[in-house]
Amino acid sequence: MRALAWTIVAIAMTSAAVPARAQTYDPNYPVCIQVYTRGANYISCGFTSIAQCQMSASGRAAQCLVNPYYAGAYQPYPAPAHRRRKHHVS
Repeated sequence: MRALAWTIVAIAMTSAAVPARAQTYDPNYPVCIQVYTRGANYISCGFTSIAQCQMSASGRAAQCLVNPYYAGAYQPYPAPAHRRRKHHVS
């Protein structure tokens, strides 16, 4: 009887869980918009500038964010320049 009760509890908990919507940052765009709604908040990346995002966010419960995963933002450090050693003549 206990096994049946625990099985019912487990099924109830599993069916009550709502799947979370994954928030992904598109690495192809440098600016994202975070929109706040009653049901759920979401982030959408598809803007090339903050000004473009602000035009879309105007009048809505939203804010613009710099995309931390933007692929173009990575700039490798330049290779160190080789220094010539000065030879001291004694």
